[in-house]
Amino acid sequence: MTVSNSTTPTTQLSQTELLPIVVVGHVDHGKSTVIGRLLTDTDSLPQGKLEQVKANCQKNSKPFEYAFLIDALKDEQAQGITIDSARVFFKTQKRKYIIIDAPGHIEFLKNMVTGAARAEAALLVIDAKEGIRENSKRHGYLLSMLGIRQVVVVMNKMDLVDYSEKVFDQLVDEFQKFLLKVDIEPVVFIPADARQGGMIVERLAQMEWYQGPTVLEALDRLESGISNKQLPFRMPVQDVYKFTNFGDDRRIIAGTVASGQISVGDEIVFYPSGKKSIVAGIERFSAPQKTQASSGEAVGLTLADQVYVRRGDVAVLSHESAPKVSSRVKANIFWLGKDDLCKSKRYVLKIGTAKTVCWVEEILKMIDAVDLTEHFGGERVLRHQAAEVVLCLERAVAFDRIDLTKETGRFVLVDGYHIAGGGIILEGFEDQFEQFRDEAFYRNYKWIKSDIAQEQRKERYGQQPRLILITGEAGERRKDIARALEKKLFEQGRLVYFLGIGNVIHGVDADIQDQEGMGQEHLRRLAEVANLMLDAGMILIVTGIEFSQNDLNVIQAIVDSDLIKVVWIGNNSKPDISYDLRIPLEMSDLQGMEEIREKLI
Repeated sequence: MTVSNSTTPTTQLSQTELLPIVVVGHVDHGKSTVIGRLLTDTDSLPQGKLEQVKANCQKNSKPFEYAFLIDALKDEQAQGITIDSARVFFKTQKRKYIIIDAPGHIEFLKNMVTGAARAEAALLVIDAKEGIRENSKRHGYLLSMLGIRQVVVVMNKMDLVDYSEKVFDQLVDEFQKFLLKVDIEPVVFIPADARQGGMIVERLAQMEWYQGPTVLEALDRLESGISNKQLPFRMPVQDVYKFTNFGDDRRIIAGTVASGQISVGDEIVFYPSGKKSIVAGIERFSAPQKTQASSGEAVGLTLADQVYVRRGDVAVLSHESAPKVSSRVKANIFWLGKDDLCKSKRYVLKIGTAKTVCWVEEILKMIDAVDLTEHFGGERVLRHQAAEVVLCLERAVAFDRIDLTKETGRFVLVDGYHIAGGGIILEGFEDQFEQFRDEAFYRNYKWIKSDIAQEQRKERYGQQPRLILITGEAGERRKDIARALEKKLFEQGRLVYFLGIGNVIHGVDADIQDQEGMGQEHLRRLAEVANLMLDAGMILIVTGIEFSQNDLNVIQAIVDSDLIKVVWIGNNSKPDISYDLRIPLEMSDLQGMEEIREKLI
């Protein structure tokens, strides 16, 4: 048995250092008591809080529990379980902490995943008398999948086993073997009696056989996320804000720096688009401007050149390593949904600030999170099972390996309105649109920008540039509606142009000899023409017979998908394409045109 029990003093750390820690463990194993004791024994509670909780317990003829200090919600105390992730702030002489008390009950595993998502270390609490439960192992597996490698294991309630060193050693030996199988080497195992305060902050005479650190000492020895500053710069774009009052024409790209550092004057590239600019300023909310920002800081960037970026893009320094970009990835997932994860169903994947529809292409293997047995293949993943899968994404996303940057390496899956699973991306696979994305990325990176900004064009023309793809079942109504829409918008003073796919085939594509076998090349050239016209601030209307989702994916690899609106004409309500508006066949051309115009407005 190898347990790290070093008592070497730690170096003094800066009070500005912040370490987020998640506390996990099976229900009733004492997580909240451990935290409550930490807060009490370090005088970190608000003045009078302890007395207030004790008085409330006495009033309700209820024995006082240290867990009540953070189990503040009345329904949680009534049920005796922690339902949601509670956050408390905590400070020692070494540094500051955010401690997250995550639910232990099996029904609330997904809340535990949410709580642990931003943690850099974990306290895993186990009841020494009850022993290692299935949920204890699930929590360990989840911490591994979330990329949390700094884990302190607390064997709590040692008083219930008469402070037995033999029992402690047996538990350590059993659980350490399991954790090593999931690539977690615990920092230390600590015997504790949280109710009495033993080994939380103060040592306990009954466990003088243990010479390792207390919980507080172990926390102060963990490595802080301050090392994230040394990683490549990553900032997922949260939103883009534009100000108009008092002549303020700034466009501020807001987000939280996930890793690395950035300074005014740095050249940044946005992935997956490849658009680049120079950082002109670094803003903070209700605070002076800065010249530099680093990991963990929420900031807003102003750019020397106004480029169109959107929520979900990832800002990267041009001279540092680039993230991976793909719409087909291999991933490890842990499924928590009420319904099974099925290959035929659509889900929403959220990674960083990006989200996209996804589906399971293949289940490579399923893993029992308790005994770690593997089963290869299958059509579905059951609740509380882990799996290695291939995911197809409707839109390519930028990501990193989990060992590089956690924020851009792990994701959640949403089924309907509920978080149903979480996981990490292991690698990206090539897909049939990679060539188009690479060409578009290189084009954007080398793009010679006009001195006229997009915002100026929007203001001059009074419109947003849009590509309107009108497709549907065979027939001429697409062109009739497109022409009617072009005429109406033109009469209203809009800068608009109608382009039939035939115009491209017999014009820009006239040099293609094998017209039948070059469908994707037709679409690529169409998309490049559209990109130019959109950059000029125009509304472009394009028609084509029965565009498929693959056709749309080719266009979206070249043209920003936020600028594309798809209209399907026909009574088939579920064509093989994601559309924004459907015009039924019984609707007149004039009515169809008005429907599209209203959609644009």
